[in-house]
Amino acid sequence: MNIESLGYIGVTTTDLDAWRRFGGEMLGMQVVERGSSLAFRLDERCQRILVDHGSSNGGSYYGFQVADELALNAAARELEARGVCVSVPDAEELRRRGVAAMCYFLDPCGNRLELFHGHAAADDPFRPSRPLRGFRTGELGLGHVVFNVPSIADVLPFYTDVLGFRVSDYAEEPFKATFLHANARHHSVALIESTKSGLHHMMVELLSLDDVGQAYDRVNKEEGLVGATLGRHTNDYMVSFYAWSPSRFLVEYGWGGRTIDEATWRIERLQHGPSLWGHERTWLPEPLRAKALEMRLRAAMEGVKAPLQVAAGTVRFYAVEPTPEAGGTTSGNAHQADGISQG
Repeated sequence: MNIESLGYIGVTTTDLDAWRRFGGEMLGMQVVERGSSLAFRLDERCQRILVDHGSSNGGSYYGFQVADELALNAAARELEARGVCVSVPDAEELRRRGVAAMCYFLDPCGNRLELFHGHAAADDPFRPSRPLRGFRTGELGLGHVVFNVPSIADVLPFYTDVLGFRVSDYAEEPFKATFLHANARHHSVALIESTKSGLHHMMVELLSLDDVGQAYDRVNKEEGLVGATLGRHTNDYMVSFYAWSPSRFLVEYGWGGRTIDEATWRIERLQHGPSLWGHERTWLPEPLRAKALEMRLRAAMEGVKAPLQVAAGTVRFYAVEPTPEAGGTTSGNAHQADGISQG
């Protein structure tokens, strides 16, 4: 099976207004009103995140892209041959997802996974809710999702042997985690061993470090919204922070992630924990927070640093012009231009 990328996710919330503000004002995504639902755009696609109003909070479904109809049909047959119950959606579900065709099934923890092809483009250009240089998507997909699982050993074979993800690396302290890639992005899926099940966090990557820092300032103003402080990961080198979404899972907002060369990549155990510096995790029990800090300080004493990841490249700028009467707040008048940026 050849999954190409994470294409979209769907979540439920008890508070659509909070999601509208969180995804739009704070994270800069384009908000698309869908009646009793919201959609968020990060690029030219019709949506990347779909939010439905409901009686609970959390992740609902996770869409992974395959190449075409032939690949989708072959994947469905392979799943069924391995004893996985595969279902086909109705026309309304396809319309809401904005895809040409799709099938869905459950992973060993009950997470609904969807395979699709033909992700529709929007009719108009991407317009961020505040000035941004954009999100890093394209062939790398939306970003990544991380699931809480009771036992990595019990769940990992489904993702590697059945779905075809490849292990990037893994950690044993201060918590157990395994990172899996489908393309050059360091990981599109990761598993964290926990007493819980379900979505732990999703990640979106920005094209500008300044966009991450400016969002961090906004999130920091809200009491209890920061789930992990600004920091840098040891494995994918992402500079990021984590914020609690209105659906009570975390959203990682980052910049500078590394890419994988499949021909030369070697699987390694993370020797210095998940972060080189920062990322003080409010959700960890105090003994594990202390262990994580100890590992970060040891990395600093040993001079462990990420290699230089910044290189000149052509990116697309999305500028939202301020309205003077609003004191510098953004309007919907966006334009785009090509330019050269560091990062």
